Amino acid sequence: MIRTGEDYRKSINDGRDVWINGARVDDPCSHPQLKPIIDVRARIYDMQHAAETQEAMTYEDAGERFAIGLRLPYVQQDWQDKRDAVDLVTRDIGGVVTRMGDETIGEMWSLWDGKDILNEIDPRFAKNIERHIRQAIKADPFHVSANTDPKGDRSKAPQDQDPDMLVHVVKETDAGIVIRGAKYETAAAYSNQAFLKPTIANWGNSELSDYALGCIVKMDAPGVKHICRSGFAGRAPAEDYPLSNRVDEIDTLMILDDVLVPWEDVLFYQHTKAASFIRATLHRYSAFPFVQRTLSYADMIIGAALWNVRQTGLEKQQAVQEKLSELAVWREGIDAFLTAAIATAQKSPNGLLMPNQSMLMSGRVHALSNLPRMMHMARELCGGQICVTPDAASFAHPETKPWLEKFYTINDDWIAEDRRKLLGLARDLLNSDYAGHRLTFQLFAQSPPFAQLAAVYRNFDWSGPLDLAHGAAKLSDNVWGAQKVKTLRQG
Repeated sequence: MIRTGEDYRKSINDGRDVWINGARVDDPCSHPQLKPIIDVRARIYDMQHAAETQEAMTYEDAGERFAIGLRLPYVQQDWQDKRDAVDLVTRDIGGVVTRMGDETIGEMWSLWDGKDILNEIDPRFAKNIERHIRQAIKADPFHVSANTDPKGDRSKAPQDQDPDMLVHVVKETDAGIVIRGAKYETAAAYSNQAFLKPTIANWGNSELSDYALGCIVKMDAPGVKHICRSGFAGRAPAEDYPLSNRVDEIDTLMILDDVLVPWEDVLFYQHTKAASFIRATLHRYSAFPFVQRTLSYADMIIGAALWNVRQTGLEKQQAVQEKLSELAVWREGIDAFLTAAIATAQKSPNGLLMPNQSMLMSGRVHALSNLPRMMHMARELCGGQICVTPDAASFAHPETKPWLEKFYTINDDWIAEDRRKLLGLARDLLNSDYAGHRLTFQLFAQSPPFAQLAAVYRNFDWSGPLDLAHGAAKLSDNVWGAQKVKTLRQG
């Protein structure tokens, strides 16, 4: 059943071991750098209950309400409902949040598609993943991913350096496995559980590698320590940095110091085939909400740029229109890839509706590879005032207020206070520490750019272009190779 915001707050105020700015956090819900984003997550839970938003945020099954983001997708409407819910949240909170709780569940759906592989290892593992997916729907936890490793010496195998650099099993017990290592994860410190899995092709060389591990880790489990990066909230007034103070998602180095994972929470272990499968399919579903968040981010960038152009009266200039049009093409491209991915979706190996993988992975590359240039273009449209405008306190002080009202008021439609607010938003979106963090996060959050392109290569259907060029050049069938020629002749 769906939780309330208060349910969520109580669930993370559990004595977990959280550190930030060199100090132990007694209550995450009241810490000044954690509280704003925890309030956002609580608000998302409350939106599931509010009369005006419940229908968009939840669905009904057997007389009970569940979160729409956690619903298994079987038809196109399921994906549209998920899109509508995310758009609603983005508008409500006035910012873009990547970790809403609906993105990691898709990673688990990918593993569910591989139940046959899990059964090869141990039938318990296939049952565990199915139970956890069902349990997530029922319990509505804040569920995140544990994916990124400390880098270590990547020229060496895990076993040939500090063995704890990558998460691995150190002991088996009757109760479960004991794991050690570390992971980076956004929102881990204020979530309930994480889906932990190995990173890209780095689980050792042995078929039975202790690094080939997938499991659910409770964020308050003994031995779990969260060392957070310093947050942006509170560094400067919210009136000047509205995004930094509201939607900064805190990232954590999650230490796993001999953490017991019960057998019922182990999804695979000591099997590189399962590790290979999850790495190849990890973002089969989760890339969709991630790209959609980037679409929302694009809308915010365009909105900030366009309002800045309009308030100075430059919208009719051709050079300005061209830049705005480029932003629009980028944004519409993201939307088109998302729409096409669902319109041409196919059934997954386990019967879910899987977004068209070539469309989805190509859309991710389109969205993210163009992001730095689009942010710079928006910067040009906003102009230098986003970096030189005085703060809100100066606009309010009786000594300086008249001067700022004089030089920042354009006409009756654009008074100084509105211009200050707009320039503050644009500064935080494009020029602040938060903006730089957000850009880097977007580029690497799901996987590095080379891995994103590799996903396109794996999923694109190369046969069509090859067939077309083969016919146009009138090539012989020999160029296909012996196996294809044999197939052609049999056909």
